[in-house]
Order: sequence, then C-alpha cells, then structure tokens
Amino acid sequence: MPPKQRQIRIEQRGSMAAIEALQDRSDEELQAETRHKAAAMAILGARAAERFEAEESRAYFQRAIAAARPQERMQIRRMADASLALAERRAGDLKQAVQRLGQAPPTGRQMFALQAMGLLLPPASAGIVKRVRGIVLILLLIVALLAVGLGIVELIALPFGGIGVAPGVLLGFFLVAAVIAVLVVFGRRRQARAKAR
Repeated sequence: MPPKQRQIRIEQRGSMAAIEALQDRSDEELQAETRHKAAAMAILGARAAERFEAEESRAYFQRAIAAARPQERMQIRRMADASLALAERRAGDLKQAVQRLGQAPPTGRQMFALQAMGLLLPPASAGIVKRVRGIVLILLLIVALLAVGLGIVELIALPFGGIGVAPGVLLGFFLVAAVIAVLVVFGRRRQARAKAR
C-alpha cells in the first residue's frame, strides 16, 4: 500500500481573504488601512457604488488594482465591473458581472428596480437628453400618482355627494403620501428580516 500523502493546508492571507475581515470597518478606518490596502480600497469602491457615485467608485477600484498582487487583480477587476454597473444603473451588465463573480444574479424585481432607476435618475455621465428624459418621466409619474389619488378620493366621496377638484387633489396627495410611507416602512422591515437571516 503506497504511503498516504500528507495534506498541506495553505492559508491565503491576500487581499481577497482580507475583504471579509474588513467589511465592518468604517470608511475612515478603511482609508487609513495600510496592511490590506487593496481590500480596503475595493470595499470603499463597492460602498461608493451602492451610493451610485460612479466616479468615486472607479477611483477607489483603480487604487485597489494598483495595490493588489498580480494574482488578485482579475478578481478585483470583476468586483469593479459589477460595482460600476450598479453605480451607472446598467442592469444587463450588472447581471453578467455578478455571474462572472460566481454569485447569484439579481432577482427580476431588483433588475426592474435598477432599470427604472436608470430611466428616472440617470447617472451623471449620461447625456443631457437622458437627464431631461428622466425629469420629464418623474413629472409624469407625479401627475399619474396624483390622478390615481384624486380618482380614489372622488370614488370614496361619491356616495357622500362628491368633492371639489382642489380638495380632492389635496386629499389624493395625502393618500398617495400615506401609501408610499407604508410601503417604505414595510420594505425596510423586509430588508431587516432578510439581513437577520
């Protein structure tokens, strides 16, 4: 019987392994990090992308790639691709970049929300036409929500003799604001439960 080969466990102490350990640190602590500079810059780049600050995210990832070892650069580039696709609200590119990272792609609902955000709030790098289109779409959305609120208020007030247009619009505004507030609270609770899991 041949001798059993001894298994050697290699502990990786590179930047990619350090990302998990550095996740809980504040931005100031990450800026001051010297030992795992590439990991710290990659985390800062991802955080900037979550705030939709594409230029800041790109600058952090460039610093992360410069500080990384050659064997770690490809993974950081993939992280940068995914983060920049998120920051620039490019839903199709985000899905492909996340799959290249080996993670589960965003759900259909998340992709729809990102696409809608890309239409309503295009990134700063978008042209003037896209930004004007975003403003027009936001105004149309507000008018549509007010019209729906007015319609619901008019429908409720109809058995009581109806209501004027001006008070109806005001009550419709309050109704829409209340519904949006309830949806926001409900969504935050769902996020908190998902994070707890």
